[in-house]
Amino acid sequence: MFKIILASLAVMMMSFVSSAEAKSIVIVYSRADENYNVGTITTGNTMKLAQIIAEKTASDLFEVKPAKEYPADYDSCIDVAKKEQNANARPAILEDKDISGYDTIYFGYPIWWGDIPMPLYTFVEAHDWTGKTVIPFCTHEGSGAGRTDRTLRAAMKGANVKTVIAVRGTTAQNDRAGSEKALAPLFR
Repeated sequence: MFKIILASLAVMMMSFVSSAEAKSIVIVYSRADENYNVGTITTGNTMKLAQIIAEKTASDLFEVKPAKEYPADYDSCIDVAKKEQNANARPAILEDKDISGYDTIYFGYPIWWGDIPMPLYTFVEAHDWTGKTVIPFCTHEGSGAGRTDRTLRAAMKGANVKTVIAVRGTTAQNDRAGSEKALAPLFR
C-alpha cells in the first residue's frame, strides 16, 4: 500500500513539475517599412500584436527574419511575395530557434495573398510540431485569416493548431486597446 501511495505521489509531482516548467514562445514574422493602410512604419503590425502577447503571457519572443529583406516600398514587396508564393519558394531565414523546449507556441504573421509569408514555411518545415499547442494570430486588411487555418494544420503535423485570431493591421498599428480586445481570448 505504501508503495502505491509513493508511486501516486511521484506521478503527481512529475505532473506538477512538467506543468510548472511548461514554456511558451511567440514566433512572429512582421514587416515594417511601407504597409497597406498604415503608411511607412518602424514596427510591423504583426509585431505589435506579438509584443502584447509576449507581455501578457510572459512568453519568450522570436522574430523570423528572411535572409534577404523584402523591398521597403509596398508595391515592390507584394510583387516579390507573390512571385515567391507562385514558385512555392522557401526563402532562407537569418536564424532558427529551437522550439523543442516549448509547449505552447503563439505563431504570428501578416496575410500575404491569403497565406503566410513564405519564409515562415521555411521555419515551419524545419521543426517537429508533435505535441505542441499552436495559437496562430495574424494581421490583415480585409481578408481575415485567408486560408491559413487549413495550411497551418497541414504544415504543422502533430500539433494542436487552434483557430487563427485575425486582427486588422490598422487596429494592430494604431489601437492598442482594440488589439488587446481582439486578443482577449488568449488571456483567459
